[in-house]
Amino acid sequence: MIRECRQHGYFRGEQCVCGDEGELVLDDVRVERIGRFVSGALRHFPDDVGLAMSLKGWASLDLLVEIMQERYRWATKKHLIALVESDEKGRYEIQNGRIRARYGHSTNVALDFPDNTIPTLYYGTSEEEVDIILENGIKPLKQRYVHLSTDVEKAVKAASIHTEKPIIIEIDAVNSQKNNILMMQATDDIVLSEIIPAQYLRRL
Repeated sequence: MIRECRQHGYFRGEQCVCGDEGELVLDDVRVERIGRFVSGALRHFPDDVGLAMSLKGWASLDLLVEIMQERYRWATKKHLIALVESDEKGRYEIQNGRIRARYGHSTNVALDFPDNTIPTLYYGTSEEEVDIILENGIKPLKQRYVHLSTDVEKAVKAASIHTEKPIIIEIDAVNSQKNNILMMQATDDIVLSEIIPAQYLRRL
C-alpha cells in the first residue's frame, strides 16, 4: 500500500521512517492495477494505449493520467505521482510535466542517462545459460538494454527471480566503455548497457 506522511511525503508499508502511519493513498490492489498499467504504457505498448512517447522515453504526464482514468475512474494524478515517488526501485521519473520509465523497455528507446562510472558490474544468470553467455557475450533478450547490477548482492537478487541457483558474471566496465560500449547509470542499482562481448566477462 501507499500512504502519505505530512513530513516525508509518500511511502510504502505501514509506517513512515519517522514512525507516522500517515494517510492511506492507495491500497495494495490499486497499487498493483495502476502499477501494471503504467509499466505497460511506458515500457512496452505506448502506441496501443494512445500515448505519444519520445525517443528518450518521455511522455506527457497529464496525457498518461487521462488515459489511466479511462480505465480506472478512481485513479488521479496524485495516485500516479504517489506511485512514482514511493517506488524504492526508482522505476520512473517525472520532470517538467513529463514522465518516463528509467529501465525495462522493450520498445525502441535511446535513453540519455549519465555514463556509468563504476569499474566492475555484475550480471546474474542460471547454470544452464552461463557457458553460452561466456562464449557469446551478454545480449538483451526481451528488453532494449542489458540490465547490469552495481554489486554482487543485487545481481543475485535480480537473478533469483528466474533461477534458484544464480551464477554471477563479472563485467569489466572500464575496458568495455573504452571500446565504445554504451553503459548508462539508470539508478543507484542498475546500469543499462548495449551488447557486451565475451572478452569483458568473467565467471565469479
